[in-house]
Amino acid sequence: MPELPEVETTCRGIAPHVTGRQVTRVIVRNPNLRWKVPARLNREISGQIINAVSRRGKYLLLTTSAGTAILHLGMSGSLRVIDAGLAPNRHDHIDIVFDNERALRFTDPRRFGSLHWTRRPPLQHKLLCKLGVEPLSDEFSGDYLHRVSRGRKVTVKQFIMNSHIVTGIGNIYACEALYMAGIHPGCAAGRISKKKYALLVEVSKEVLNDAIAAGGTTLRDFVNGHGEPGYFKLHLNVYGKTGEPCISCRAPIREIRQGQRSTFYCPVCQK
Repeated sequence: MPELPEVETTCRGIAPHVTGRQVTRVIVRNPNLRWKVPARLNREISGQIINAVSRRGKYLLLTTSAGTAILHLGMSGSLRVIDAGLAPNRHDHIDIVFDNERALRFTDPRRFGSLHWTRRPPLQHKLLCKLGVEPLSDEFSGDYLHRVSRGRKVTVKQFIMNSHIVTGIGNIYACEALYMAGIHPGCAAGRISKKKYALLVEVSKEVLNDAIAAGGTTLRDFVNGHGEPGYFKLHLNVYGKTGEPCISCRAPIREIRQGQRSTFYCPVCQK
């Protein structure tokens, strides 16, 4: 699944091409995504100018004066800016066409992505209103994590991946950040000190910013707004490296299952 850096990379990639452009039409070839694409979408957005492209968690927001399109890439979705006349492939489900005959094309082989429309302030939408703090914001701090974790028995990895606590830290970057902070992923969230949480926040921001700068992490299907893959996967320390030596102590990286997800960690460096 594309994680926050992939979504942020997409946001930054498409923004220069669509901001300030007028939508002339929306072509929905297959409305049956994770949630059905609103039938009124073409009527609502046609003629509107995209005033801003932004991100909240893993959602992309295309804002107009009439409302906001909220898009989620799902597990395999991608967005590309293309010539509007380019023939669609099988999984090219939606084109948002602009006045310069360019289009924003949404491709999603697994159809777990979604596209919504709201006339209300987008942060009041049911998918966004309960999201936690942004991990790159000042609100995300060691004090915050320490405060909201008190009494929590859930593992720290599951805790920081809870979108109601902090939004956008997915499996890859949770593994990487916990490794960099020297925290065992199975530790109870409520037993971690404020000092350790401060370090975890620091390295979380570092790894996310590094990933954004490098273009995101290519795993299977992700491509950025220009159709190019990201390359941050070349710099991962533990994720997907079961049995390989830790770069610090040379102990073999281990893999366990937590919450139906694979967790990768060093048994020596992470206590």
